[in-house]
Amino acid sequence: MAQANEPQLMAEQAGRALSQAIVDQAPDAIIFADRDGIIGLWNRGAERIFGYAAAEALGASLDLIIPERFRRKHWEGFHRAIDQRRTQYADRVLTTRSAHRDGSKLYVDLSFGLVTDDSGVILGALAIGRDCTARYATDAALRSRLAALEAGAEGGTPDA
Repeated sequence: MAQANEPQLMAEQAGRALSQAIVDQAPDAIIFADRDGIIGLWNRGAERIFGYAAAEALGASLDLIIPERFRRKHWEGFHRAIDQRRTQYADRVLTTRSAHRDGSKLYVDLSFGLVTDDSGVILGALAIGRDCTARYATDAALRSRLAALEAGAEGGTPDA
């Protein structure tokens, strides 16, 4: 009977290995933090975006990448999501400020979710993120240029 389950066991192991390879090699940041906000998963995408090696991030607080002025709001939302068993931003992408290891500020598009075990107990939160700093800067420059053009148009004289 043990041999009959061997192909299933091998398929499950291959599935786990594939899942781990996908997480490890994803270009986007994939981060898991437990219910206390301690980082338990930090992939290569997170290393590239935030500048911290996994060895530095694993076991650290999410405060590592949250600018100080946003921490209180972050933790209020984090704990509310855990307590209410749902995230306010489910099925949406949120652009938020973050911090790079070198101290520079980032804009990151993040999607969030809660992770549960087989019995429905919340283990923590998952975030998948992509650096959008360049896009944000381009959009801000375009908004500024448009505002300047509109101000110029309003202050100009009508054609004769």
